[in-house]
Parts: sequence; C-alpha cells; structure tokens
Amino acid sequence: METYKRPKLYELLSLLGERPREIIFITGPRQAGKTTLAQQAMEQIRIPYQYVLLDEPATSVPPSSTGPIVRDFPRDGVGLGRRGDAGHIIRLWEDARAQAIRSESGFVLVLDEIQQIRDWSSTVKGLWDADRRNQIPLHVILLGSAPLLMQRGMNKESMLGRYITVPVSHWSFPEMRDAFGFDLEQYVYFGGYPGGAAHIHEQKLWRQFVSGSIIAPNIERDILAMERVDNPTLLKRLFELGAAYSGQILAYNKMLGELQGKGNAATLIRYLDLLSKASLITGLQKYSNAPHLRKQSHPKLNVLNTSLMSISTGATFEKAKANESFWGRLVESAVGAHLYNTKDSTDELCYWRDNKTGFEVDFILKRGFDLIAIEVKSQKEPYPPALTEFKRRFDNVTPVHVGEGESGIPVGEFLSIPACDLPEEL
Repeated sequence: METYKRPKLYELLSLLGERPREIIFITGPRQAGKTTLAQQAMEQIRIPYQYVLLDEPATSVPPSSTGPIVRDFPRDGVGLGRRGDAGHIIRLWEDARAQAIRSESGFVLVLDEIQQIRDWSSTVKGLWDADRRNQIPLHVILLGSAPLLMQRGMNKESMLGRYITVPVSHWSFPEMRDAFGFDLEQYVYFGGYPGGAAHIHEQKLWRQFVSGSIIAPNIERDILAMERVDNPTLLKRLFELGAAYSGQILAYNKMLGELQGKGNAATLIRYLDLLSKASLITGLQKYSNAPHLRKQSHPKLNVLNTSLMSISTGATFEKAKANESFWGRLVESAVGAHLYNTKDSTDELCYWRDNKTGFEVDFILKRGFDLIAIEVKSQKEPYPPALTEFKRRFDNVTPVHVGEGESGIPVGEFLSIPACDLPEEL
C-alpha cells in the first residue's frame, strides 16, 4: 500500500524547489508525522541530502556527494561529533555546505530532534547567516519532537526573520479516513494519531500506545523536563481532569477542589497553557467584546485530540457510543479540536454563554471583525435558539449549526472543512 501523502508535503516540496531563503521548521505535536513528511519529501526531490537524527550516537559515515542519500527514517543518525554538542551541528553543517557548493542542484540538510543540542538556535543562526552572505545553495530543515522547546528556540530574537514554518497538526477526519479507512465514529473516538490506527481493533494495545507514546513523553520529556513546574503532580492531575471534562466549562476554584492539591488559579492558568502548547488540552475563553473580560472568564476545556478524552474514561469504543451524554461531549470535543488545530494563527477560538438566560454557543471563531458562531448537536434537533440570540446581540455573525436536521451541516462534512477555510456564509 502506498504511503499516504498529506497536503503539507506539497508545501514542503514547493519550498525546496526554490533557492534557499529561510530555514524550514517542520513543527507540530508528537506522533503527528513530522519525520515521515521529511522522509517523503527527500524521496521525491532530485537534490542530494543528508538526514541526521540528533538523539542517536554519531558515526563516522560521511554523506555521498554523487546523489541523494537514501537512509532509513528515523534510525540512521549520521554525522560526526558528540551528542548534545553544538560542535556536532557545526561539523555536519560545514560538510553539507561543501556538498552544496560542489553539487549543481545544491544540498539539503535535515536535522531531526534539534532540541537535543544545547542552545541550538544561536548556533543555527550564525551558520545560516554565513551561508546567506556567501549565497550557499544549502536548504536546512529542522524538526523536533518537543513542541515547547522548539517554540522557545524559534521565538528567540536571534531567529526572527530567518525561518518559515511548515506546521503539521493532528490528523483530520479526511486524512484518517483516506489513509486508514476510519469512519466518522472511529475518528471521533480514536482521534487523529496515525501511529495508533493499527491498534484500534485491539483496544488494549491502542490505549497503551496513547499512554506510552503520546501522554507520557509529552508530560515527562517535554513539559516537566523543559519548563519549571513546581508541582508536577498537580500538572498531571490537571491533564487528567481536562481530558475527563473536555467539552465543559469549569471554574478554576472548582478545578482546585477536584484536584485537591496545592495551587491557585494563576498556577492552573500557566499549567493549562503548557498543556495547550504541547498540543494536549486547551482552555477556551468566554467570548466578549471586552478582551479583559475574556481573560477573566472560566475556561471551557477541550482536548486537542479526542483519543485523550476517550481513554480518560476507560470506556470501550462500543460502550462510549452507547452512552448518549458522553458521546455528545466527544463529538463536540472533536469539533472543538478540529477548529483549534486548523484555524489561522491570527484567529481566536472562544465559547459564549449568558449566565442569566442559560443560552450557550459551543464555539465562537473570531476572525478580525467577523464572528462564526458554531453550535454542535450530535442528535437530530431543530435550529439552536442560542445561535439566534448570539446573532441578535453581536454584529458580523455567521451562525453554523453542526449536526443532523434540515438546518444542520453533518458532522463529517464539517470536519472536512479546515477552520481557516470556513466561508462567511455556510
């Protein structure tokens, strides 16, 4: 079976078809297919390249200068130097630079797990600037499995203006359907981790995959190892709480009561932000015309991949479908994750609730002055009155009913439209 090619592959190939102008960062959550994307691009280009996995022991095997270097991804880290040493990058880069000068088509250097190198951004900045001064035809692709550390290095002032990102998100419903044959119910429950697709018919193995390859590395190796977290137990329990309560609005005081641990609202806000940056769980703010009121609101918790919510209950796929209340929240969380993962970086995703009347709209996508109000119903229901009320109170509103019924857009159809492509009228 031919390996599935995500649309981002063609964006990456387009960048490699141009003269090097910026460092290419492939960014995204763990297990989203960043390394596979780089592998597929290297298999299609007609440019010599070298792939280096920086968390593997270095060897003394040099790259070939006569053609593309075809190596197994991701096990064959090749280069010279000591693991974790900036000098390792320098030696690899200088060798790639020489290859680029000798080659008629230039050269591509792919550095995976770049966060393993201490202060990598300063080293990369100096090498890249030297190449630009000398017009070296060397493309550089950087990848990392630790989103938080990658973001920290990319956001340093020294890197500004020197890179372009190819963001790789959690897999969408159409991608999981086309690549692995998922139907809508399977996607809603098992989520968008391609590595787990092979195990969905052995749910014990699937749960082990999500726990061992997704949750544990994200929390232990990304957040706790790279950020100051004074109460690791509180952060872990906050993740568990967020997964279990996805789709619900929860006051910070209530969270503290549920967690029964030391801390305060400020601590929970910071920990929830870390979980969001690690692409696990986010807390959506309540929509208001006043930005300061949004920041003071109770968060609506939403997993960014529904598999995290599914395993939090211990319920099997079959039992989850049979529980109408849980399945409704799972469908709503799938829509929320889809909106968050596919919106433009300048868009804001919120929710809306009027405590006096009880009217609530699941999601508000704010795009400049325009608002898209989205209400999700997993059962066949009439047009939601909350959408009518929200449109009455605010300007430039496009109301969207996701669900069954004459006024609704079927869930599967809505999950096939990236949030950044949602039109002003649906």
